[in-house]
Amino acid sequence: MAYYLIGDIQGCHGAFQRLLQQMDFSPSRDTLFLLGDLVNRGPDSAGVLRQCMAWGDAVQAVLGNHDLHLLAAAHGMRKSSRRDTLASVLDAPDCEALIDWLRQQPLARSWHDAHGQRLLMLHAGVQPSWTLDDTLALSEEVQQVLRGPDLADFLRVMYGNLPDCWHPTLDGDERLRVIVNTLTRIRFCSAEGRMDFDSAESAEHAPAGLMPWFDCPDRRTAQDVVAFGHWSTLGLINRPQLMALDTGCVWGGQLTAVRLDSDLQQRQLFQLDCEQAQQPG
Repeated sequence: MAYYLIGDIQGCHGAFQRLLQQMDFSPSRDTLFLLGDLVNRGPDSAGVLRQCMAWGDAVQAVLGNHDLHLLAAAHGMRKSSRRDTLASVLDAPDCEALIDWLRQQPLARSWHDAHGQRLLMLHAGVQPSWTLDDTLALSEEVQQVLRGPDLADFLRVMYGNLPDCWHPTLDGDERLRVIVNTLTRIRFCSAEGRMDFDSAESAEHAPAGLMPWFDCPDRRTAQDVVAFGHWSTLGLINRPQLMALDTGCVWGGQLTAVRLDSDLQQRQLFQLDCEQAQQPG
């Protein structure tokens, strides 16, 4: 049995299948953790979702910003943009089943190895004040809404950049919005966790006064291993306590996977060169 992490697929179903073959992945034996943005920008988002559904519990995904965008579009709360490629899902005869599977997925997951070392998996990042357990609990708050009868109402108010910083006294829509923006959109922030949503540059080009979220001093998840996607300009990071696995498949980069066995610090890297589905910028 092996455990695999894969970065942003973004509807590139053909690349996804070829990488799985390279890994010798077996859904009857192995577990696949997907770090969000399963859909959009690539040519076959429906194919990716159908593949995940068919494999049941062997696939454990977290939601990214593009996955939430699909949920919003499916419920009439967001119009498709010029660069979206969501029609393969929205026009599919099994659209309802695909959307229902997606809304069951959380924004964060955890796993631990045989030695008790903990792995936190999410799409974008965390607030510096959150522990791993805080992150999972806050993800669960959003997941209850995504799975519940008030999903459309939440999707209507989900978008927005404010509040741009977490505070535990936040409640209602503002609380949920900060959780979503942190887990699915954050790149740069202040030392206190105030988020910037304008820059998507590499870590070396942080706006003045800001830093990559994972470089915040006193970050409370610093002793856990954190795996994330979302930030293609960051490139591959494979440090003892940090894995960044969005390597720009949809932009003509690579689709990246990491194999884990009984020890989080013993990893095998798989990378597949991808055809460009869209031009950056």
